[in-house]
This record gives sequence, C-alpha cells and structure tokens, in this order.
Amino acid sequence: MSMMNKIKSMLKGHESKAAKGIDMAGHLVDRRTHGKYRRHVSKAQNKLKQELGRPDGQGRPPQR
Repeated sequence: MSMMNKIKSMLKGHESKAAKGIDMAGHLVDRRTHGKYRRHVSKAQNKLKQELGRPDGQGRPPQR
C-alpha cells in the first residue's frame, strides 16, 4: 500500500478537517516566507485537496 493510500484511508470521513489543515499549513508557509513561494504553495494545496477527492475543499468527495 502506498503512502498516499494509507493517508486517504486514515482521513476517510474527515476530508473537511484535512482540507482545513492543508489551508492552515499553506498560510503558515506563506507567512513564514513572506509570500515568496505563494504560487508553489497554492499549487501544492490544490494537488493535495484533489488527491483527497475534494478539489475545492467543499461538498462531498466523489464516490469511487
């Protein structure tokens, strides 16, 4: 089992909390780097949310 599959199984049912954590971590990085890597951080946040099945952090994840 890959690392991402393990993370997905652990977060199943808690996607909204995970999305909130991703946003908080991104804001922390932006604040600490004074926005220097904002574009990269935003791209990474979006990718993580897509991997969790919640591209915008809202609503229900797609059923698989």
